[in-house]
Amino acid sequence: MSHLEYFSYPGFGETTRQQFWFNQAVRIGDRIEISGQGGWDPTTGSLQEGISYPDEIDSAFSNVDLALKHAGGKGWPQVYSVKIYMADLSKEGLAVITRYLKMWMPDHQPLLTVVGVAKLALPGMRIEVEVCAHVSG
Repeated sequence: MSHLEYFSYPGFGETTRQQFWFNQAVRIGDRIEISGQGGWDPTTGSLQEGISYPDEIDSAFSNVDLALKHAGGKGWPQVYSVKIYMADLSKEGLAVITRYLKMWMPDHQPLLTVVGVAKLALPGMRIEVEVCAHVSG
């Protein structure tokens, strides 16, 4: 698989690569796909205790941007597909997601799948965001 380039951002990305044997992003030609990003601190991987749901969603979207840029992309403007897994699927959460989609991608509307789940990988985690991006030139 020499045509695949894998990336794990410093801090939590490198820790998960070593501990759980996976990377944060892969570049395949003109595409970047990322592992699900949660609302953790990208340096330590810890979830802020008592963090509000909107702030956790904001952190997850920021971590997506970090993973994309670390893999050589320009971030959210190149995203064409978004998958979101939510432990607390609610109208409030969907409204916040819509607000962030508009904020991070004001010039286009991606494909979107949102799935309610019983539980995510880290204790207390309520959202995980996975995207695909097209990187040109």
